[in-house]
Amino acid sequence: MRDLKIKTNENRTPLLVTYLKNSLQCMLGGPLRDLLEKFMSIGTSLGAEYLDLRAQKIEKTEVLLKENKIEISTGILGGIGIRALVGGRWGFSSVTKLDSIESGIKEAISMARASGKKGSIDLEEVPTVEDSVTVGRKVDLDPRAVTPEEKVSVLGEMNNKLIGIQGVKAVTIEYLDVSGRQYFCNSEGSYIEEDKTYVWTKITAIGRKRDVIVTGREEIGTTSGFSEFLDKKDRAIEKLGNRIEMQLESKAPKGGEFPVVVGPELVGVLVHEALGHLAEADLTLSGSIIRPLLGKKIASSLINVYDDGTIEGAFGSFFYDDEGTPSQRTQLIKEGKLVSLMYDREHAMKFKRISEEEGIIDEFNTSPTGNARAESYSVPPIIRMSNTYVSKGDMSMEELLEGIKFGYYLVSFRGGQANLDGTFQVGVQEAYEISNGEISNPVRSVSISGNTLETLNRVEGVGEDFHLISGRCGKGQMAFVGSGGPHLKIGGILVGGA
Repeated sequence: MRDLKIKTNENRTPLLVTYLKNSLQCMLGGPLRDLLEKFMSIGTSLGAEYLDLRAQKIEKTEVLLKENKIEISTGILGGIGIRALVGGRWGFSSVTKLDSIESGIKEAISMARASGKKGSIDLEEVPTVEDSVTVGRKVDLDPRAVTPEEKVSVLGEMNNKLIGIQGVKAVTIEYLDVSGRQYFCNSEGSYIEEDKTYVWTKITAIGRKRDVIVTGREEIGTTSGFSEFLDKKDRAIEKLGNRIEMQLESKAPKGGEFPVVVGPELVGVLVHEALGHLAEADLTLSGSIIRPLLGKKIASSLINVYDDGTIEGAFGSFFYDDEGTPSQRTQLIKEGKLVSLMYDREHAMKFKRISEEEGIIDEFNTSPTGNARAESYSVPPIIRMSNTYVSKGDMSMEELLEGIKFGYYLVSFRGGQANLDGTFQVGVQEAYEISNGEISNPVRSVSISGNTLETLNRVEGVGEDFHLISGRCGKGQMAFVGSGGPHLKIGGILVGGA
């Protein structure tokens, strides 16, 4: 690799941060149950109606390759997040030393009491659980067993392959691996140990030919270790290189409203960004467009949408959320009808009361769905998606294309945004014209925009295929997620060009 410069995170020794004698990093490898339960009893004796402790020991490597320079950061994160419910109000604190846990509990309880007024928070019941599990399939090669130098070498090879493709002028590669164990204990008697391994990479390339500039991106995510990442990287590079070359040779699209066939990757983005966030119960309560539509029809009867954290090997899967609730397959939309939101325990209880007050049909689910997730021990869990998708139908690709005199086949996204009022705008990095029911000329710099509910109601066909993609989602905190579905035929959507 030419002119490669490596910058490490100063303040860190290679791979390890310095251990303190009484630090949690030293202790989390051993049995913790007796210790955590001891502190649990202290918390309840101080007036906590409910208390949970979430301890983590996570080893993490981050690499950024940009403009032939590499920045790498490695380390071990260890600590305990403490939540206390007192007088219907939450208090939260986090600590990194064992001898600080008791003071952390007192701080969380004090924070809960600080408002002075009695709150309205109550928790829906969930089963008491004792378990020890490992997320994902069996790890083939633990990323902790791969040196930073080996990881940098692999990313450098990926960079060189892309730079060697005609038209590619710049490459950015973001790499992250996370491995470790989480311990959860609450005052209701649950105790859970969960091992987790994630490897994630996003590759972005910029291409230029004369006055045409294009961008492309591809993501890789696995819970099976470093070997699966190695198996997937060459295919990702090939797809991205072909996409850049195709865009440089293609034309801009016609603007206007047209029928489209949307591929699984873009379906996943739409269902995650334009619907999923609206159906996170905290955001629903904050004013999302679907708040008045609980239990009502909001989409074509062909549409069935799920959030499912139980899919083996999927990037958004886990056994238990960060409240100790078992992960599950939750149907959000059933034949076009909104039948559930995604809940933590607090919002499940809130919407249970709302459904009773507003007379929502019995079919509407208000049970905890296992969607409380936290980025780390240092922040409290919030409602997050897991793997969100449209379930497959029975139409072939030929049947979806049939009858479209002129429209677009939209394959892959490059970014976008959605709002609580239901509006969205998404950039498309791979797209083709559809002419007389056939896929034809490629087009570049396509964007689509619209209203979530109007778009869902315009679905005219659902494909028999199915595919999930891996990614990360930001909502103040970062979470690993999956999204996808089959091909969809949408009767009309607003298409724009560069």
